[in-house]
Amino acid sequence: MAESVSKTENVAAALKVFAVLEALVQDGQVSLADLAKHAMTSKATAHRLLHTMIDLGYVEQDSDTERFRLTLKLFSLGARSLNGQSDLLRVADLQMGRLSRATGESINLGILDEREQKVAYIHKYDSAYSLSMKSTLGLRNPLHSTSLGKALLAWRPEEEVRDRLGQGPLPQIAPRTVTDVDALIALLRQYRSLGVAEEIEESEAGVRCMAVPVLDHMGRSVAAISIAFPIFRFEDARRSEYVALLIAAGEAASHALGFEGSLTGPSAQGIL
Repeated sequence: MAESVSKTENVAAALKVFAVLEALVQDGQVSLADLAKHAMTSKATAHRLLHTMIDLGYVEQDSDTERFRLTLKLFSLGARSLNGQSDLLRVADLQMGRLSRATGESINLGILDEREQKVAYIHKYDSAYSLSMKSTLGLRNPLHSTSLGKALLAWRPEEEVRDRLGQGPLPQIAPRTVTDVDALIALLRQYRSLGVAEEIEESEAGVRCMAVPVLDHMGRSVAAISIAFPIFRFEDARRSEYVALLIAAGEAASHALGFEGSLTGPSAQGIL
């Protein structure tokens, strides 16, 4: 019984630590009272956790405002955890830079979060425009409502896609989110044939995105690159240009990872 209680207490302590970390990531500089509230704990407990993090080098306190913030040590851990993605980041960055210069819009790189069945944003180029779509590195969004997620799904076997999506209905995220699994599968087939996945106000009102997969040497999607537009700035007359730019970027990144062929060819896996 004592061992069980000890485990429960350890889990509760760990949850509080991560709640504090998430609050610091989200808000930048946070007061002790707000951190305690976010972690649903007392100020005394939050204070103890924070000073342990300070001792370990993960948190620092502003001497003027007395607010707490993260140091770069946590960032360095995250960067080291992406070492296995170094080739992907290198080849994707080159293509993302080209897309950024050609369009001026926000460019994002996402990978599949296997644990949460979401797309995780791991690299980005911000828009050249003051009014633009902002993304946060480390953000996780649903697969079914984002162009990045749909690009990842469309180049995977249908059995796997259905297993990841479940029976449905899928959560309604924004005004035009597709919530029916069969309807989404039909759209994924279209995207797979076209070479580009799309999202029009499915993840956020007023946002339109287009994405292309990055394939490994087996023709399996390992990442996706997207262009994100405020819907009022999307030019229908340039749609074919955007598609061509994305396919060129996706194929170049995929070829650098060892894939041979085109995104729409039979060598690329997908739900055809």
